[in-house]
Amino acid sequence: MHLATLPVLRLDDDPAFLAENIGESFRAFGFAMVGNHGIDDNLIARAWKLTEGFFALPEAEKRSYSIEGISGARGYIPFGTEIAKGASVHDLKEFWHIGRELPPGHPLSSSMPPNVWPDRPEGFRETFSQLFLEFDRVGTIILSRIAVYLGLSEDWFEPAIADGNSVLRLLHYPPVPQDTGEAIRAGAHEDINLITLLLGAEEAGLELLGRDGNWMPVSPPEGALVVNIGDMLQRLTNHVLPSTTHRVRNPRGERSSVSRYSMPFFLHLRSDFRFRTLPQCISEDNPDRYPQSITADDYLQERLREIGLKK
Repeated sequence: MHLATLPVLRLDDDPAFLAENIGESFRAFGFAMVGNHGIDDNLIARAWKLTEGFFALPEAEKRSYSIEGISGARGYIPFGTEIAKGASVHDLKEFWHIGRELPPGHPLSSSMPPNVWPDRPEGFRETFSQLFLEFDRVGTIILSRIAVYLGLSEDWFEPAIADGNSVLRLLHYPPVPQDTGEAIRAGAHEDINLITLLLGAEEAGLELLGRDGNWMPVSPPEGALVVNIGDMLQRLTNHVLPSTTHRVRNPRGERSSVSRYSMPFFLHLRSDFRFRTLPQCISEDNPDRYPQSITADDYLQERLREIGLKK
């Protein structure tokens, strides 16, 4: 199957059909495209408007929401902070993080700081709190289909992600000066989490690294989600489902003078989830690569140091 013919799957497809097709897409590419996800168009439209409004605020005002000591887990992360693992140049982006709201005294609260909310634009907290829950809902459905594809019960992931450390990221890639040549807005990387759900890939630039070593554009139809495997699911499945390298390349010509916005939702496991390789993903040809069991939070902290968010 070539990426150009990669079907846009529907979240409301027959569950068995979706499980087989999304699993095969992930196995071949580490990526899938999913339409009919059921997230309200008006909610998404408000979210885009508020995202643009926030990043248009004065730099000093945005930086007042940059919180020391939490490794970028919440609030504003300034331009040029994050760097792809192993890269020498920082990404050309600024972003905002929204996480799960936990009740006071929750046993996982030490690994999940409270959210930070800006005073403006108006409606920011209400809109993105609702959108976080919608991404969470859709992600849970997709994981249930992945579970069936892997031969697990469809609810296998539910306790693993209950109160999970998921993050909604609002991303702004500012216009790129014409003289930057082939500079990359976001360097080649793999995601840390279980799966990522992305809105905003219609604007050209997102590319995945194919098995043949060539970069391939990911161009979903308007409104569809791009979903990709993260390193945590790759680890859990012993690389049966691969975490595929991807990047955001600078546009050429007049599109380089336009801001790019996107909204990835990084769906994470519970912080205290302990990795144990799924037995059905271990074989003589694919021996267990991860005999050491670590927690999801240990793994996350290690990776945050690698990408510059944790010192």
